[in-house]
Order: sequence, then C-alpha cells, then structure tokens
Amino acid sequence: MLAPGEPENEAVRLKQLQSLKLLDTAPEERFDRLTRLARRLFNVPIALVSLVDANRQWFKSSAGLDASETPREVSFCGHAILQDEILEVCDAEQDERFHDNPLVTEQPGIRFYAGHPLGLEDGSKMGTLCLLDTKPRKLNDEERDLLRDLASMAEQELVAVQMASMDELTLLSNRRGFRTLAQHALRVCGRLSRPATLLFFDLNDFKPINDRFGHAEGDSALKTFADVLRIAFRESDVIGRLGGDEFVALLTGASHVETAAIMARLGEILEERNATLQRGYDIHFSVGQIEYDPERHGSIDSLLADADAAMYAQKKGRRDSLN
Repeated sequence: MLAPGEPENEAVRLKQLQSLKLLDTAPEERFDRLTRLARRLFNVPIALVSLVDANRQWFKSSAGLDASETPREVSFCGHAILQDEILEVCDAEQDERFHDNPLVTEQPGIRFYAGHPLGLEDGSKMGTLCLLDTKPRKLNDEERDLLRDLASMAEQELVAVQMASMDELTLLSNRRGFRTLAQHALRVCGRLSRPATLLFFDLNDFKPINDRFGHAEGDSALKTFADVLRIAFRESDVIGRLGGDEFVALLTGASHVETAAIMARLGEILEERNATLQRGYDIHFSVGQIEYDPERHGSIDSLLADADAAMYAQKKGRRDSLN
C-alpha cells in the first residue's frame, strides 16, 4: 500500500479546511442531494463528499456507507487531492498503490474508485466528490464530464460556506473565520506548551482617507494593508479582518525575536508600498501585542479583548504625543 503524500500548500490547505467549520458537523441536504444523485446517475453503491483532514478523511456526505471517516493514510481521496483532475482506479486489486489497502481487502471491498478534487478559489483542495464500486469498471468520456459537473456543484457549495467565514473585500478571514481558526490554534499551543502572540492592528487616520478620497479609495487602502499582512506573516499564522479598519494576526510558536523580526518586515513592506503607490496619503497603524497566557486567556475572545485594549492604549499615546 502506498500512503498519500501531502500537497505543497498543506499548512494553508488545512487552515482553509478548518475555517469552513464543516468537520464533524451534521448532514446537510445540499451535499446529500449530490451524493444521492451521483449514486443514481452512475449506478454505484457508494458516493461520498470527503474532506481530507490532517490525519483522516471525514465524510460530509456518505450515500451507501455507514462509516463517517477513515485514516488518511489508507484514503484514496488523499491521493486524489494531489492533482487537479479526476483520479480513476479501474481495479484497485491490480493497482500497486491500493491492492493491499484494508479498504480493498476488507469492508467495503473497493474495486473501483473515481474522485474529483474539490477546490476553493485559491486552488486549495479540500477533498473530493467520489464514486466507489465493489466491481471493476471504467468511466467513459460522458461519465467523466458528468462527474466534473457534479464536483463543480459541490465546489460551489464549499465556496458558499467559505464566504460565510471570509471577508469579501480583503479575502482574509472575517471575525467568525478568525475566531474559529485562532481558537483551534490556541488549543494546539496549550496542548503542546507552545507560545502564541496576538497582534491587534488599527489603521491610523483612516476616516480622513474616506472623507478626502472617497470610499473606493478607502477600500483600496484596506486591501493594500491586507496584502502587506499576507506577505509579512508566515503561512502558519492566522490573519483576519475583524471589521472596519481593524485587523488581527495570531502567531503560534514564535519567539520574541521572531515576532520582532516579523513586525520589522511588516514595517519595511508597508513603507515600500506607501512609496510605490503615492496616492496622496500613507497607510500607518497602531498595534496592540499580547502574549497568550493559558491561565488568563480561557478563549480567543479574552485574548482579543486584551490586545484591543493594548492597541487603544498605543493609539491614545500617539494622539497625546501629537497634541
């Protein structure tokens, strides 16, 4: 048996998957109708919408299968998300990757598999819409087109879920999405005794940008700052826009030296962007920085409250110094 490898963007992919807040949720008709339709159209005993988590594949919809998940290392879908097109296994017993896989040698006795990866707009593959049969078979061209169409419908549902946790303007996590991802990251830090730092950003003098240059230019400034955050921070960091001109970033496993280096890089990138754009204003920010204390911060909300207070203290100090 050959266990599936990981996509190159695995850290980002898993962050996106967590932000969907779909794992371990109840069945939903919008996904179940697709697997029921797939079973009927392809005349297969099993059709699944599978989400590939860090160590498992979990079935958001499973028509014809009682199991809710399997280990990722034995999953066919783990292989499918490594490519953009359909993964088709006509006879698993004759395929060196799967011939001794327990899903083939034991229940449900898979002989045929066809899975189309389900991606979000950034290209990250969350899982698959897949067909399973206990007999060998091969899809014809018309069937492959049909599977692509059904997978496209499943992707549209995933994007709809994602938009509920994404800020539409900046494409960062919104408040809901950030809280979900950050709370998960804090649990991991607490369990592994690793440090975490929350940075709470507020843009300085943002209202005059809207008043003088218009709201379209204000939106452009917000998108510019979001881009700078993406570049400056690491893939493992959780970044979000809480609303208005307030942004947050949660750094996990970063030392004080690493955090200082990231903030220095952020300042340099923003300075370069200000010089390049020359829009008649510069983007500046105040920031509150709080270290995660498991005893003091029982949730991400308490950490946010402390960082928010620290940010406003810095902003007030800046205003007082200008008066």
